[in-house]
Amino acid sequence: MPLPESFIQHLRDFGYHPRSDKHSNALAAAIVQDLLESCLPISSEAAAGRLVYDLNMDLRFGTSTWNVDLVLGTPGAAVETAGAPIVRGTPATVRIAIEIKGVMTEHRKAVKNRKRDFEAHHEHVHNYNSRALAAAVMVVNSAASFKSPLRQAATEHGEPTKVVGLVNHCMNEMRNVTESGGASTYGMDAKCALVVDFDNMDFVSGRYLSLPPAPQGGDPLHYVSFIQRLCETYGSRFGT
Repeated sequence: MPLPESFIQHLRDFGYHPRSDKHSNALAAAIVQDLLESCLPISSEAAAGRLVYDLNMDLRFGTSTWNVDLVLGTPGAAVETAGAPIVRGTPATVRIAIEIKGVMTEHRKAVKNRKRDFEAHHEHVHNYNSRALAAAVMVVNSAASFKSPLRQAATEHGEPTKVVGLVNHCMNEMRNVTESGGASTYGMDAKCALVVDFDNMDFVSGRYLSLPPAPQGGDPLHYVSFIQRLCETYGSRFGT
């Protein structure tokens, strides 16, 4: 399974805007597609109309509401798929809740906020339902500079060794996000880091970073490991 090409193509086509959810929606769509193609427990239930997905859903528990970038769950009643692999609709019960965040510039400040968001995300999801899967994806930029549409000038990230250090710092912070394990469901059930080289000026040159400090094959933060863990955990919790 390759890294989600449709997401990097979205950046090449439209760029990145920090106040837009279009890039997270593009990545969410790619995740759904890869789950359907590689995870039989999910694809079979989706094809039968017993599993739907939605974007930017408000997940409520008690008096608290958390807007989740991507959710998959069971509808109130079986839906007509009309041959589609999955139907978009609001789940009556959420089984998978995935938060997607970017660290495109000001890495040390941004990743601190992202880690805080991720910890709050898994706590909210597991308060909602201890069996639900809480997951997170962080997109980290490795470009030497980045032009935000909110600023007149590009932000320079420094020499290559400094940029590597910034990305490594983000990887370490992502690894430090609490993980579930053993009999405990507290913590994140799956997490992933995608490293892009994207300056938001020359869109077409945008690419994934394949070498370290990007996660390598076998790393729990690698995209393939993330999809596999979602599938395995979903099957163990909700398989029949």
